Amino acid sequence: MKNIKENDTDYICDITAPCFSNLSPQELAIVKSSRTQVKFRKGENLTKQGMFASYILFLVNGVAKVYLEGDRGKNLNIRISAPGDFIGLSSVFTKGNFEYSTVCLSECHTMLVEKAAISSVCQINGSFATSIVTKYCQNNSILYSSLHTLLFNQMNGKMAKVLLYLNDIKAQHPDIFLLLSRKEIAGFAGISTENAIKVLKALEKDKIIQLRDKDIVIIDKHILKELSAHG
Repeated sequence: MKNIKENDTDYICDITAPCFSNLSPQELAIVKSSRTQVKFRKGENLTKQGMFASYILFLVNGVAKVYLEGDRGKNLNIRISAPGDFIGLSSVFTKGNFEYSTVCLSECHTMLVEKAAISSVCQINGSFATSIVTKYCQNNSILYSSLHTLLFNQMNGKMAKVLLYLNDIKAQHPDIFLLLSRKEIAGFAGISTENAIKVLKALEKDKIIQLRDKDIVIIDKHILKELSAHG
């Protein structure tokens, strides 16, 4: 982890991101005065489940994995966080602890903003508040979709839904499958690593996907969608 100062070569003018575009100069000043740029290395945690959250994170560059920590080291992967995402939004509006952990899949350039600053700007700028609530609802939608898959799909359906989700991310981040181990992909589907490998090989045998070392190429998206809906 490395703090980035404005005179550092790694510094990025992150305050120009679209989500901040409708802030007034005074509101921008509130955010600027309460934010710190930090670069995290691959494998470092951006958030840790249960820890007190005095800030939220805005992801400027890189990709990270959001997951719930369970008992005996068993985790459930929830979603991929990509540039433009806020991490830890729930801590602004509900309790003060991070409700999930987040780990960097690649080097991540982030902006840490004090919760009080985000809450303050939300109270005086309705458009910004709407964009924050929209982000929060989008993240919740992914969570509910994950829960539905875990509760109602069989193994093939679970894997199909995960592959479709990650393939959508691949459009912007072509290396997403290369950044994830088979165990991590299994963690998104809520199945064991062994079963995940079996399902992937079966899907390849049926010419629905192609396995290229760690990369996964979708060949028949229509069948995958059928599996994700009914499998």
